[in-house]
Amino acid sequence: MANEEDDPVVQEIDVYLAKSLAEKLYLFQYPVRPASMTYDDIPHLSAKIKPKQQKVELEMAIDTLNPNYCRSKGEQIALNVDGACADETSTYSSKLMDKQTFCSSQTTTNTSRYAAALYRQGELHLTPLHGILQLRPSFSYLDKADAKHREREAANEAGDSSQDEAEEDVKQITDSRSEHERQYLLCQGSSGVENTELIKSPSEYLMMLMPPSQEEEKEKPVAPSNVLSMAQLRTLPLADQIKILMKNVKVMPFANLMSLLGPSVDSVAVLRGIQKVAMLVQGNWVVKSDILYPKDSSSPHSGVPAEVLCRGRDFVMWKFTQSRWVVRKEVAAVTKLCAEDVKDFLEHMAVVRINKGWEFLLPYDGEFIRKHPDVVQRQHMLWTSIQAKLEKVYNLVKETMPKKLDGQSGPTGLVSGDQRVQVAKTKAQQNHAFLERELQRRKEQIRASAVLPGVRIKEEPMSEEEEDEQEGEEEEEPMDTSPSGGLNNRLANGLPAGRAVGGDSFNGHPPPGCANTPVARELRAFVEATFQRQFVLTLSELKRLFNLHLASLPPGHTLFSGISDRMLQDTVLAAGCKQILVPFPPQTAASPDEQKVFALWESGDMSDQHRQVLLEIFSKNYRVRRNMIQSRLTQECGEDLSKQEVDKVLKDCCVSHGGMWYLKGTVQS
Repeated sequence: MANEEDDPVVQEIDVYLAKSLAEKLYLFQYPVRPASMTYDDIPHLSAKIKPKQQKVELEMAIDTLNPNYCRSKGEQIALNVDGACADETSTYSSKLMDKQTFCSSQTTTNTSRYAAALYRQGELHLTPLHGILQLRPSFSYLDKADAKHREREAANEAGDSSQDEAEEDVKQITDSRSEHERQYLLCQGSSGVENTELIKSPSEYLMMLMPPSQEEEKEKPVAPSNVLSMAQLRTLPLADQIKILMKNVKVMPFANLMSLLGPSVDSVAVLRGIQKVAMLVQGNWVVKSDILYPKDSSSPHSGVPAEVLCRGRDFVMWKFTQSRWVVRKEVAAVTKLCAEDVKDFLEHMAVVRINKGWEFLLPYDGEFIRKHPDVVQRQHMLWTSIQAKLEKVYNLVKETMPKKLDGQSGPTGLVSGDQRVQVAKTKAQQNHAFLERELQRRKEQIRASAVLPGVRIKEEPMSEEEEDEQEGEEEEEPMDTSPSGGLNNRLANGLPAGRAVGGDSFNGHPPPGCANTPVARELRAFVEATFQRQFVLTLSELKRLFNLHLASLPPGHTLFSGISDRMLQDTVLAAGCKQILVPFPPQTAASPDEQKVFALWESGDMSDQHRQVLLEIFSKNYRVRRNMIQSRLTQECGEDLSKQEVDKVLKDCCVSHGGMWYLKGTVQS
């Protein structure tokens, strides 16, 4: 007990428990109490208690003689409330706003730990509080004039029928006995009969002062609609936990769901529960439509009943089982729902990509598909049933349904994730050789054109196979910079195609002799200046910067004659840059323009060698750790390579994300 020497007892006070007002004592909390208000001012207050509503209205007198009181405002308010003719029912009998009304609201349901204390003559008297009320200013008196007028009209038409308002009767209490009532805060009698509860052992006494909270045991938490406490969530049954989480999150991988539920939860039980409230889409779980739109509900936008909303949202979910992309206009055309309802469906499970459509929110979860083939098969059967219903309701014709791939098992249009990956790999392998040959051909032609600008280079005719590959590549990756590139009236950088430079191209390159034109010189200057600052750019980002550059130019500038994407790329290659064939992952969401990566190869500074080594690394790796980059740079450039030099080349060309390094513009979130 060494601490007692440092904290000696200076006084002992007897504590008494008073119970006379135990079931009647309330604590009122005021937002602002006048500094001059004391206990003696209480007789100037009056309270109106509404027992049925469990509310208290308190009226506080206002000092109308205070120099800060605006008398004209007070008279105007009294006139607005009571009118010109004052009577016994007037709110302000003095024809002046001389009082303010406060209305109560309950702050807490558990007041067992709170008490009012009164210290008198060396004794501390405690009275438990029955309730705590917060009083806020009430302005209902502003509507009393209209209410009185309506009451008079009702009385004239239907007679005096106040029977319906009997339960709302208001009781007036003046508090004239406040000093007498205050005595009840003292323990009545000194025999100690009332204080037998305080004759306890120290441990029992502490238990009485701080009893264990019983709220969790007595009252089960009610699941909130938008804000969820994980502590409350875990007190609910497992099925309710899963339902609430899915209703709030809407789309979730199974691994994330297990991490939220906790390590002690059985995954088999979770699998059973999740299938009752969600459907499997691309290996992820999406909450069922009837959970979000229960029976007898309707759309807040159009008033459409829940049944129609569920059918429309099921169509969107089904579309995402067929493809990662959905077009909003197509959904609206099929479901005949308003744009706001369709947008709500899509925002539940997708993210919008400019000029592309809506992409499914989460990546394909192949790990879950491999681990739980029985669940996948069961979900497949459910989707087959839903597909049949959608075909019948929406009269979907074969052209609307996705085509079945050769050798594919299962229902029409259902393509597994493994099949998509295999198709993407095969396609990449087929196109890789052609792209390398095409790149080399372009470089040779550009070099020859730069030396002999007036000479047309004749190329060997391509085989039919090469021509087919080139046509397929051009159809698959359109090079138009316009957002409406798929329309017949195609645009190049916002200009009609007929005005674009390169209309008479030779094997896709600018016509001979155009390298020294004003347009070519201006474009070359822009490209060189841009890559001296950025070092690495995707074609998509380069086109964005070029359009910003165009917007800064004066009207009639030579670059407004139109620049095609092919001419822009050729200029980049001729300006000392190279295309880096970054091996993007098969499931990438990057567009063709985002997958075309260009980097400054030779700038004439000391960092060229470092940058070239780094770019060689990324021509074989989509993402790399820093230690691998450091090791390769040290191996190629010597042991004396400093950390500052490594940091510089990384800053110039790369970005860091999740502990890995990527070339600029290639990170897919």
